[in-house]
Amino acid sequence: MRTVDDVKMKYPGANAWQMGDSPELANALADLIIRGLKTASCGSLASYQHEEFAPRMGSYNIILNGEDEPVCVIRLVSMQLVRFCDVTAEYARKEGEGDLSLAYWRKEHQRFFTREGYFSEDMELIAEEFEVVEVL
Repeated sequence: MRTVDDVKMKYPGANAWQMGDSPELANALADLIIRGLKTASCGSLASYQHEEFAPRMGSYNIILNGEDEPVCVIRLVSMQLVRFCDVTAEYARKEGEGDLSLAYWRKEHQRFFTREGYFSEDMELIAEEFEVVEVL
């Protein structure tokens, strides 16, 4: 098993992080990425503003599973500011979760953002699209 430090040697400046807010969700989302089903993700603009290392176009990111082990490297290819209520069905499909529908996306993301501490239909999101560069 490669360590985060090993992977950072190949991808200098890459950030390492888990998707989701639990080890179970991190494992599930990492699996979707590895299988090529998840090519997008989003977060609230407010949470991005509090991050030490803000994402940027072209940046490499090391995705960790629920045990903080690196499982793949992605490269950010698109970023867009969008309100929750304006997320499209096409984008929801790219997130690769559940039945791939906009209804599922809305329900689960409303739940996620509520757990994170704030939800509003008008909240601003950073919608990212990425490509898998390497499966570890």
